[in-house]
Amino acid sequence: MLIKNASKILRISEKDVAVFQIIKHSLDARKKPELYHIYTIDLKVNGKPEDKIVKACRDKNVSVVSEKTYDFWSHVDGADTKGKELSDKRIVVIGCGPAGLFCGYELAKQGFKPVILERGADVDKRSEIVDKFWATGELDERTNVQFGEGGAGTFSDGKLNTMVKDKECRGSEALDIFVSHGAPERIKYEAKPHIGTDILKSVVKNIREDIKSLGGEVYFESQVTELEIDDNRVLKGIKVVGPDGADRHMECDAAVLAIGHSARDTFYMLRDKDVDMQPKPFAVGFRVEHPQSLINMSQYGAEHVKGLGAAPYKLVTTTESGRGVYSFCMCPGGYVVNASSEKGKLAVNGMSYSGRDGKNANSAIIITVDPKDFGGDDVLSGVEFQRGLEEKAYKLADGRIPAEYYGDFKRACGSEMGDSCKEFIKADDFVPQTKGGYEFADVHTILPDELNKAFVEGMENFGRMIKGYNDNHALVLGVESRTSSPVRIGRGDNGESVSISGLFPCGEGAGYAGGIMSAAMDGIRSAEWIAKKLLGEK
Repeated sequence: MLIKNASKILRISEKDVAVFQIIKHSLDARKKPELYHIYTIDLKVNGKPEDKIVKACRDKNVSVVSEKTYDFWSHVDGADTKGKELSDKRIVVIGCGPAGLFCGYELAKQGFKPVILERGADVDKRSEIVDKFWATGELDERTNVQFGEGGAGTFSDGKLNTMVKDKECRGSEALDIFVSHGAPERIKYEAKPHIGTDILKSVVKNIREDIKSLGGEVYFESQVTELEIDDNRVLKGIKVVGPDGADRHMECDAAVLAIGHSARDTFYMLRDKDVDMQPKPFAVGFRVEHPQSLINMSQYGAEHVKGLGAAPYKLVTTTESGRGVYSFCMCPGGYVVNASSEKGKLAVNGMSYSGRDGKNANSAIIITVDPKDFGGDDVLSGVEFQRGLEEKAYKLADGRIPAEYYGDFKRACGSEMGDSCKEFIKADDFVPQTKGGYEFADVHTILPDELNKAFVEGMENFGRMIKGYNDNHALVLGVESRTSSPVRIGRGDNGESVSISGLFPCGEGAGYAGGIMSAAMDGIRSAEWIAKKLLGEK
């Protein structure tokens, strides 16, 4: 049907179409319940000048385009054989989340032999450990929802959209890598692509095996505990604690610091090594659950639409006091998961499977905070701010996920914003959809009063955007504290740490990404920087 419609617009025969490719697909729901699929199509035509075809069809939505693809070596100013010439150089990638994994893959593909070190377990063993944690509450601090192959994104919705501009086609390269390792082709053109945790697990494993087949090395349950630096502040090596608990020394010519936003012990080690870091703003809040049918009704105009999956949403507002409140990591048909990584502390996240077929929709509703909110002057005061909130959340329900109805939360906060709507959600039919146990508790006691007030104001504003969003029986679960890194690790225009030569801060933990795609793109970019440095030293 798409080829037929495109040919009609171009006033050519379908037989003249040599190549047909969907570039983008989105849904226009502005006139719901009438819904329209919007496609951007790329065609190559047999034997006819394309500029003349475009001119003749007289359609402003049609134009001649030139294809642009990613070229690693164009960013390195070197021939594509030079990776193999430098394959004896020891490049260590610290962390196997999206940033580290894609950095390692790109280096291996170009002829380097990277060594990837991940503190957590491989994805198969990790899944068993996480499932046991959700069933029993027995936390493994080395392998959990935050740490292990694939990073925190492995147990998420697997969203692949990003706000990062992609002039250099690193995003396209990342999507190509995902697809070539098992992700569905549609992620390359959907306006809001996602994979889901079930598919993502297989994809990261396939990428890892490809890195190994290209000559790279991948070691799990291997945590970097120290950087070895000479008197000139040049990185010479690292210390690693392996699966057997023994310390090992490893020399390296360059190291990528792709540690993720929850590697708090590593942040403290970096501070002690006088690595340049600055506290940065982030956001904290709660997971909010609604029936997915309520969200579908708002977004589609019907509770169920044949051929369309669970509807997503995105909400943003600013409070009267100037706080930003917004939805984050929205999971259609998803689960609220216990995402803790430290004993005695509890953090939550959202996760969906590829089918997004759960009964509930959930999203983090978070409030911006900055260093003046952290209550300290130390560069890692944001870490301690997070830990304080997580300790409160843990104690509320003895390690289970604390939940509270929004109406009770609002009344406990003494809000004067009026009654929440009560007509959309029936409490008897609506319960939390979680991975890990939950318990009803006083969630309103976790955040400071000022942030609770901003949360309620945001929820009331969102109720004007989505009918029923501020229903008394919406569920509030907490605490969402790991939205992004609490620090930014300083790096120069060449990607290196401004403190240590040979160290390349990368991805979300270093403060340069905010999700799977942006982290993967930053990993690819770091691979370019490393290649350029090593070529310059040759």
